[in-house]
Amino acid sequence: QVQLVESGGGLVQPGGSLRLSCAVSGLFLDFYTIAWFRQAPGKDREGVSYISPDGAAYYADSVKGRFTASRDIGKNMAYLQINNLKPDDTAVYYCKSNWGTDDYWGQGIQVTVSS
Repeated sequence: QVQLVESGGGLVQPGGSLRLSCAVSGLFLDFYTIAWFRQAPGKDREGVSYISPDGAAYYADSVKGRFTASRDIGKNMAYLQINNLKPDDTAVYYCKSNWGTDDYWGQGIQVTVSS
């Protein structure tokens, strides 16, 4: 059974930082892509970053330079470091992987950027 569980969200002031974590069970990150998405209120879910099985990280243009995705193969964990947070980063953040045609999503974690 594949499970993804996010943690690390919360309320942060503009300019602050957060590190989101995604604990993965049921599949191994050195064989599968792990992606991060976010959904702001009233907006569609958007992809912000992913790490391919070979470890290469990719970012949406809107977050380049502020977001850093990483993974720990030994712990089977993925991380999303977010720096210089802006109010527009307020959203529910999700990690996602897939196995064949099946997508697996975490439950989501709220990130709120406000003074």
